[in-house]
Amino acid sequence: MNRIDRRFAELDAQGRVALVPYVTAGHPHPDFSVDILHAAVEAGADLVELGMPFSDVMADGPVIQNACARALEHGTGLDHVLDMVRSFRQKDEQTPLILMGYLNPIERRGAERFAADAAEAGVDAILVVDCPADEADELKRLLASKGLHQIFLVAPTTTESRLDHAARLAGGFVYYVSIKGVTGAASLDVTSLAPMVEKVRDRTRLPVAVGFGIRGPEQAAAVAQTADAVVIGSALVDRLDSCDSKEAAVKEVRDYLAPVREAMDNVASSRMKKAAV
Repeated sequence: MNRIDRRFAELDAQGRVALVPYVTAGHPHPDFSVDILHAAVEAGADLVELGMPFSDVMADGPVIQNACARALEHGTGLDHVLDMVRSFRQKDEQTPLILMGYLNPIERRGAERFAADAAEAGVDAILVVDCPADEADELKRLLASKGLHQIFLVAPTTTESRLDHAARLAGGFVYYVSIKGVTGAASLDVTSLAPMVEKVRDRTRLPVAVGFGIRGPEQAAAVAQTADAVVIGSALVDRLDSCDSKEAAVKEVRDYLAPVREAMDNVASSRMKKAAV
């Protein structure tokens, strides 16, 4: 069983919502990345998204654009990203890791070789921002042959046919983009979230993760009342940008994520108490 499936089954049994932080590999420095991943897990992350640096991150706002640029300045390429995953796996065999990025570096490597290398390193799933479900049949097949899920983004603007296609092809979970625009560009309106999440759920038995625009404990807790997973990216990456040492980066991750985890668990506890009455 893929680690993602196992983790969501465990969380469902516990009545908990997954916390899924995103960090960019190589940011703020390649030497910090593996420790940042471990710190995220220690602070309560259930799954982790690791961004593959790319020069044209068209779906991302200035925070992640800057993070990718800094990582590339340090020479962080795909081989380095996979080495980070291997190093992480030396101490953590359980936490699911998702590589998030763009199609160009995968095509340059060759999709078949990429799938094999990612699986060997210890990756569990791939989220390719510019590979929608209706163009993903071949990549999905290659990833699945190595036991990897392909995760798809759906948004408020996704057409009914594309939503249906993404729901059919997705593995692991479906990622609902909660706002229009790029990452970090706006704050989330949680009042409009529940109907859209239910719209996705009507089409799939997979968990539904919600990301984009979630900045702190209060919003994460609000999203956790509706979603199966809460994804936090730009807000965490922004805090890491000023860290000039591994110790500072680790502290920043723990200090930021721990209150988010606590707020989400309080929501889960309230849910379970209501269910028991």
